[in-house]
Amino acid sequence: MEDPVTRFYKCRKTCCEMLEDRGYIITAREKLENFAAFKELFEENEKLRSRMTIITSHKNDANNKIIVYFVDEVKKTGVKPLRELTEKMDEKSIQRAILVTQNTLTPFAKDAIKEAAPRHIIENFLDTELLVNITKHELVPRHIPLTSDEKRNLLQRYKIKENKLPRIQDVDPVCRYFGLSKGQVVKIIRPSETAGRYVTYRLVV
Repeated sequence: MEDPVTRFYKCRKTCCEMLEDRGYIITAREKLENFAAFKELFEENEKLRSRMTIITSHKNDANNKIIVYFVDEVKKTGVKPLRELTEKMDEKSIQRAILVTQNTLTPFAKDAIKEAAPRHIIENFLDTELLVNITKHELVPRHIPLTSDEKRNLLQRYKIKENKLPRIQDVDPVCRYFGLSKGQVVKIIRPSETAGRYVTYRLVV
């Protein structure tokens, strides 16, 4: 079985890549790409995942902040870590969070996440989902989320309504990676033997 420190290093590294792909600013210091430096800092923090929290802002909007909160508990995650997280969010005026757990959430915790919205938007990932970056897998085509202006231009250009677009579920792993919500459109680029590349657009539902 993989060493817990190596496992957490991989998980946190994917989180940094995910934030960058969403347009958030990640400094070299925050990335901690050097494993020895990561391990040293983790041990200094008594191997508590919650002390390796990431807080950053979007490159286009300093007020658009996000927190990645790593839960220490190995067992099922209840409402206590969620309470700690929402307190941090209120304290630092953060609306969006990624909650990384080592096990599934209790039914009470799942309900608490639903009840927290829209004031606190909390996405939950298991650390096992973050050991590898799925967008870097050779079989996963490139996904590019469109802005609202790009979506409007696309619909105008093809003279179609959004409900005529092919669909993709918001629970799709790549949609979750990018934090996409219902109504957004994602551009998907696949290699094509005849055309070089094949582009499609999908509506998140």
